[in-house]
Amino acid sequence: MTAARAGAGPLRRLLVLRHAKSARPPGVPDHDRPLAPRGRRDAPAAGRALAAADPLPDLALCSTAVRARQTWELASAQWGTPPPVRFDPRLYAAGAAELLQVVREVPPEVATLLLVGHNPGLEDLVLTLAGEALDDALDRVRAKFPTSAVADLTWYGPAWRDLTPGAALLTSMTVPRGGRS
Repeated sequence: MTAARAGAGPLRRLLVLRHAKSARPPGVPDHDRPLAPRGRRDAPAAGRALAAADPLPDLALCSTAVRARQTWELASAQWGTPPPVRFDPRLYAAGAAELLQVVREVPPEVATLLLVGHNPGLEDLVLTLAGEALDDALDRVRAKFPTSAVADLTWYGPAWRDLTPGAALLTSMTVPRGGRS
């Protein structure tokens, strides 16, 4: 039995998106850093990759940092109808434990959740939740979870509050990149 099948309840999917490449303008506080030109190209590519993975999220939780918000705006613009989004200040600079707590607060009606945030917290969350992985996805996350990376985790459970470390199957880890424009 796989880790993702160990629980009872409906299939749930957690999509984890690290913000796209950010700029480092002098004198700009970290929270207010915008996307770099490469990030502005990569974020729409991440949105297209998420759309191709289907189904789209029922809800998105996004950090309040400018680079995360811009990533969300550019990625979700690639979808016909983006899901509702909640900008949560707790996602900025959060570690895996804090991120998991925020995820556990999601209503059980949400089957597919998108989390848009930052490293090292997102990488640690993926590694914490993934009890198993397909192909080399777990090794790839361990090696690096770069900007614009998307991790796709699935698990079975009655509610998000029941998500526990090691309960999910990491089905993929991709790093969508946009072309030069």
